[in-house]
Amino acid sequence: MIMKPLSKMVPGITLVLVLCVCVGLTNSLRECHFPAIFNFGDSNSDTGGLSAAFGQPGPPFGESFFHHPASRYCDGRLVVDFIAKKLGLPYLNAYLDAVGSNFSHGANFATAGSTIRPQNTTLHQFGGFSPFSLDVQFNQFNDFQRRTQIFRNKGGVFEKLLPKAQDFSRALYTFDIGQNDLTAGYFHNMSTDQVRACVPDVLAQFKNTIKYVYSHGGRSFWIHNTGPVGCLPYIMDLHPVKAHEVDKAGCAKPYNEVAQFFNRELKEAVVQLRKKLHSASITYVDVYSVKYSLISQAKKHGFGEPLRACCGHGGKYNYNIHIGCGAKVKVHGKEILLGKPCEDPSVSVNWDGVHFTEAANKWVFDQIVDGSFSDPPIPLNMACHKHP
Repeated sequence: MIMKPLSKMVPGITLVLVLCVCVGLTNSLRECHFPAIFNFGDSNSDTGGLSAAFGQPGPPFGESFFHHPASRYCDGRLVVDFIAKKLGLPYLNAYLDAVGSNFSHGANFATAGSTIRPQNTTLHQFGGFSPFSLDVQFNQFNDFQRRTQIFRNKGGVFEKLLPKAQDFSRALYTFDIGQNDLTAGYFHNMSTDQVRACVPDVLAQFKNTIKYVYSHGGRSFWIHNTGPVGCLPYIMDLHPVKAHEVDKAGCAKPYNEVAQFFNRELKEAVVQLRKKLHSASITYVDVYSVKYSLISQAKKHGFGEPLRACCGHGGKYNYNIHIGCGAKVKVHGKEILLGKPCEDPSVSVNWDGVHFTEAANKWVFDQIVDGSFSDPPIPLNMACHKHP
């Protein structure tokens, strides 16, 4: 009997065979032990970087879990918090936050508003982004790796608060960045075609950073692609599109198409990196598909209106760039809260027009943790294993 190649088989049978191979591979692997996480990114994974540099957002940020502002642009925890919890590690302290930080289990270099490619803007101007672009974050990591060992060797309290030298090669390196590189173009009045044209240069810089981290001992990489920016209230409010450019979920198709292009190119970049970095295990995680599923089928997943901010003020999307979440105004000498949170953030997808709620972040994490949306399809706790 001559076996047909997989490409000629019935699609359903092919899928079953692939799944069986993947399940068999996963079952044969041992669970990884990650003693630390080093995270790079933007506000989707910032646990205090921008707050330490420029001041943290006030109430009602953090209200759902921490019950007070916790230096996160969310009502509670982020996906990176759930990653740390799953791996049995404490929540990551921001590299820039010196007060009360414990870096023995890793550090977070992400800051809200960060881009891969440096921006020629200041944070405080309209459309401005963080000065801590990915190259800066790597330089901070480089300095952190070198100096922590100098101080750790002195013993005492430093030994308890700083990572071991060997932890840098055994750690998980997580990346969630690129969204702002796309939206920055829109704020600079670039067309979607112009933004798309920038993607190769953006990803060239991203690949360089992965190579730099690898040269410093990094071996296990967990890389998120970018989400559907065309479904974010602030994008749709500030950059409206024509009626025929809105999809069935109510999202702006042109912006999502650019995000999908970015993700295809990012996935190809990961393939190229695997060929060059022979000892690296690089997992590509399709958070775009997960987030779009949540937004487009919100009611099915137990959520309410996915395109309206839970915390904001007025308008179709409950978003106003001049009156953000937590904003107050003085009327006759009395402060009045205008940027109010909704009654139940646990059924809202979007928190403040830009970022997801804790409930949505938890839902996203639950979908990706087992490897269902990963390439290779490997769970988080086995991400140290090299792609075959």
